[in-house]
Amino acid sequence: MSHDPSQVYAPEADTYLLLDAVLMEVKPGDRVLEVGTGSGLIATELGKITNVVATDINPHAVHCAKKKGVVVVQSDLFYGIRSTFDLILFNPPYLPTQPEERIDDWLEHALNGGENGRVVIERFAENVRRVLAPGGKILLLISSLTGLPEVRNLFFRSGFKSEILVKKIVEDETLYVLKIVLQE
Repeated sequence: MSHDPSQVYAPEADTYLLLDAVLMEVKPGDRVLEVGTGSGLIATELGKITNVVATDINPHAVHCAKKKGVVVVQSDLFYGIRSTFDLILFNPPYLPTQPEERIDDWLEHALNGGENGRVVIERFAENVRRVLAPGGKILLLISSLTGLPEVRNLFFRSGFKSEILVKKIVEDETLYVLKIVLQE
């Protein structure tokens, strides 16, 4: 398979906001999992501080991240990952997408959040506990277009509590990084 860089999500404002938030939270020695690494920019930066494993469903993204030296597994979310992690980060596909808007290529996996923007986030929230170490935390990037109260409620129903760690207004939306931990 030839690898097409145009099929990999290029770092944008959301990538850099998540990177800034992660750099505030990560500690040397943390075991970090980046779900949906895309270009591998965040995993590369974190690799200077601690050990990082990354996943991506997109084979073009996996190839791109590997070229940067990232330890990356082609996987849907974290399926097939058996370890647990102190810090899990995810910039999910969060854009509400109607069926007629689908572009049906690999890049769509980085963008298409389903009709409500939360389809992938719902699967993540329901299953992430399996790879989260005791006392671990999740950093999740979402948009105001995704529905902040709805996303926080999804995690609450799965036994987590969340807080807004950082936010930034970009064009016609607000980007948020949620810090999510298990409820006591």
